[in-house]
Amino acid sequence: MSASLRIAEVADRVGISTATVRYYENIGVLPEPERAGNGYRVYDDRTVERLEFIARAKQLGCSLDEITDLVAAWNGGECGPVQDRLRALVADKLTAARTKIVELDTLIGELQQAAESLEQHRPAGPCDDSCGCVTTPTPLDATSTPASMLIALTSSRSLTGAGDEVPIACTLSADLIPDRLDDWSHLLDDSPRLAIDGGVRVELDDHTDIAEVARLAAAEQSCCRFFSFRLTIDERGAALEVTAPPDALDIVHTAFGAHQ
Repeated sequence: MSASLRIAEVADRVGISTATVRYYENIGVLPEPERAGNGYRVYDDRTVERLEFIARAKQLGCSLDEITDLVAAWNGGECGPVQDRLRALVADKLTAARTKIVELDTLIGELQQAAESLEQHRPAGPCDDSCGCVTTPTPLDATSTPASMLIALTSSRSLTGAGDEVPIACTLSADLIPDRLDDWSHLLDDSPRLAIDGGVRVELDDHTDIAEVARLAAAEQSCCRFFSFRLTIDERGAALEVTAPPDALDIVHTAFGAHQ
């Protein structure tokens, strides 16, 4: 493949600046380009493809270290290893994003409560326990019911195409299934379970690691796409709701142990 593209042409085709192209060369993400007789850098179409791949990795939130590793796999010319690395990175980033959503939704609730408390009482002198500046006072209407919050930890069950529902199947290898079940059992421990319409509601306490719940939920959907996981927060407290189509309810109950 002949090198005939100037750096400005490469940058324009990928939609980046020439400075970015040079930066990638300096840090080793791009190989040193060939030089024309006049000393100008010249590139080929493979460089454009490599930069488009890097742009895709950046779009998915990959760091420079992660991109360097991905490019090394991409340079091998086989899609499989690239997909394997990218799949693992995407799963981790999904977990981090979902955990951030939980944290932000929790912060929103706290900010809303703070905003309400700051309107309840304005002391004539220094701040006190009821002004809302130092502590969160008890709401004026102690009987009011907190607003409910529902956070999807996984994407909704989707279609495979051609109008077919996601198959009731697990792609996790048989030798890994016991470990996965142990992970869920250890995380949820003795949390109360209740049967709900289409699945199981697992009551969570203050010690439950929400980040680990999100990580396991993401891992579970990568092999069992027929599951749906939602974190609900309402007057009853926090809970993980796991649902599935009717044909898969036995699997839900086996994996998450519905009981009163």
